Amino acid sequence: MFLLVNFDPQSFEYKKKMKIEQHARLSIAPMMDWTDRHCRYLHRLMSRHCLLYTEMVTAPAVIHGNRERLLGFSAAEQPVAVQLGGSDPLQLAEAARIAADFGYAEVNLNCGCPSDRVQSGSFGAVLMEDPALVARCCEAMLTAVDIPVTVKCRIGVDDQEPQQVLPDFIAQVSAAGIDRFSIHARKAWLQGLSPKENRDIPPLDYDLVLAMKGMFPHLHLSVNGGIATLDAAVEFLDRGLDGVMIGRAAYHSPSDILLDADARIFGDPSGRSAEEVATLMLPYIAGHIAQGGRLHQVTRHMLGLFQGRPGARAWRRYLSENAHAEGAGPEVVEQALLHVTKLAA
Repeated sequence: MFLLVNFDPQSFEYKKKMKIEQHARLSIAPMMDWTDRHCRYLHRLMSRHCLLYTEMVTAPAVIHGNRERLLGFSAAEQPVAVQLGGSDPLQLAEAARIAADFGYAEVNLNCGCPSDRVQSGSFGAVLMEDPALVARCCEAMLTAVDIPVTVKCRIGVDDQEPQQVLPDFIAQVSAAGIDRFSIHARKAWLQGLSPKENRDIPPLDYDLVLAMKGMFPHLHLSVNGGIATLDAAVEFLDRGLDGVMIGRAAYHSPSDILLDADARIFGDPSGRSAEEVATLMLPYIAGHIAQGGRLHQVTRHMLGLFQGRPGARAWRRYLSENAHAEGAGPEVVEQALLHVTKLAA
């Protein structure tokens, strides 16, 4: 059911069975406007084990804003990490404390977002230029909380030379106590490219990320950027990386990534079909609407559930045309699902 409460994460069975580092063998990247609580609930129904991330939320917003709106989530999403944006050690420490009190399993510092808004706030990818400041921020957060603190970064920005910058960045930040990094294997061009272009145009350098594992074998390193299949994720793990973080592919075609992830990445053969996942979303949707929510706030994340399968287009069209209607509820999803099952029969 739809549940938004503060809770004791130590009470969850996953804490007893698997450490957060093991969940990080496969994670779903924090994505603005996408990985909200509804998206994460859907993804958790598809994989019991992969690590989920919130959208980035700034430290000042956490401190001064509506915390339930910004940080509230269902206990069923666990393990889930919060990603913070900021560059003030005191603010980040306070925001981390608040997030830990909400029950998050991890706090992640954003050192990779290239948007103009992030640059103007002196955080995100621009922090690649100041590893000493990142180290101070991380040290402050580590002192403030007893849950893991991690960093998501790029391989460099603008005219920096990644082969020189990335090892120095990792060395300085890990010396502050950080032992887990997710590395987007592209530079961020803070001048001249839009955030969207920064996700595609700078060339990927997976070999550099792999080289970092050789240089820092004691650290848990995940690769991110351009990874579109579960096969590719398995290959990176086989080559020695500790984890793989997948973004847009997991959002647009979640079944391709997540339905087989537990078996192939975590050795757990239990799993669900996309039809089962859609059906399990119905009580969650009913709870969301009962609390004053709208159907489309949830179903916008479900459009790609049957991507590549017969009936996928009819599924998307029915949800798109009907989810915004006044009073629309779980019955819309049930009707959309009939379009899939009829064509599959």
